Amino acid sequence: MKSSTATKGRLFVDTWGWLVLADGRDPSHETAVRTRREFTREGVVCTSDYVLDETFTLLFSRCPFPQAKEYSAGILEASKRGLLKIEWITPERFQSAHRLRLRYHDKPQISFTDLTSFVVMQELGIRNVLTADAHFIKVQLGFRLVP
Repeated sequence: MKSSTATKGRLFVDTWGWLVLADGRDPSHETAVRTRREFTREGVVCTSDYVLDETFTLLFSRCPFPQAKEYSAGILEASKRGLLKIEWITPERFQSAHRLRLRYHDKPQISFTDLTSFVVMQELGIRNVLTADAHFIKVQLGFRLVP
């Protein structure tokens, strides 16, 4: 069911966001932490299983195992505690993402995971996305990069 309006308190966390949140040395880390904290206080923070697939793959390939294990477990714990909503890519969402893939044939660099994120964000009426990925803007679907 589509939401007709986006509220300020809704945030979608993309792979970039999770990786920046995990890396205290990243120049954007503190700003990303503040942004996530603000949205968590105000409303809903969500992501998708496809984004977590990308995140965990990169995390375990880039970080020492104990650090990757702790951080990934923290994300899953946040979901259990109701602080994070994980949206699953259903067959219907997959098909919608495929239709977007065909629509944006002139933008082959957009990952299929990003396309599934667009579908989820549109479906839930979420406009704010924690990312530095310009693809969310280039598709002109009304998304806003934060911080």
